[in-house]
Amino acid sequence: MESMNYLEELIERYPVLACVKSQIREAYEILVTCYENGGKLLIAGNGGSCADAEHIVGELMKGFVKRRAVSEDFARKLLEVDPKFGKELGEKLQGGLPAIALTGHPSLSTAYLNDVDGELIYAQQTYGYGKKGDVFLGISTSGNAKNIMYAMTAAKAIGMKTIGLSGKDGGHLKMTADVTVVVPETETFKIQELHLPVYHVLCLMLEERFF
Repeated sequence: MESMNYLEELIERYPVLACVKSQIREAYEILVTCYENGGKLLIAGNGGSCADAEHIVGELMKGFVKRRAVSEDFARKLLEVDPKFGKELGEKLQGGLPAIALTGHPSLSTAYLNDVDGELIYAQQTYGYGKKGDVFLGISTSGNAKNIMYAMTAAKAIGMKTIGLSGKDGGHLKMTADVTVVVPETETFKIQELHLPVYHVLCLMLEERFF
């Protein structure tokens, strides 16, 4: 299946998302460019969107619907390093698209919260991890979460591309990010229900493109 077929299938299953089809495609193209140039994706969100950030990493960093076997060359190198462990690694390792959820570093986050400013935790991580050509994905159902906007500002200053995933009117995210997918709902749980098929299709499209 070609990558764009997944997008067409998404719209068939979720006609309500037809209004953001072009934004999903633009987000996909930003991510393709990032990965083609050796970049990585940083993701942040709060509450349910925090869980979504971790979910996205889980789909990108291992096989999603494909096996993503290692190359024959890498399998050979593993065997050269250690015949026993290398054989098992060669059979079980899976190709990954580098992605980091900024939501799972409690020692760093609580230290920064205690020592500096809790609302800047994601911005600090973005500044520490981010490089020009990387992508920051900020998830906020309102589009106005301050910690997401601080991170978005840092990302843009670094020279990273930025993607927003939001609802309602898109808030500050829509005005700031390079592209924002604003799903057509206003209640938080309904926005989150539509975010999942959006990021799932992006992960499917990327896997098809690179594996």
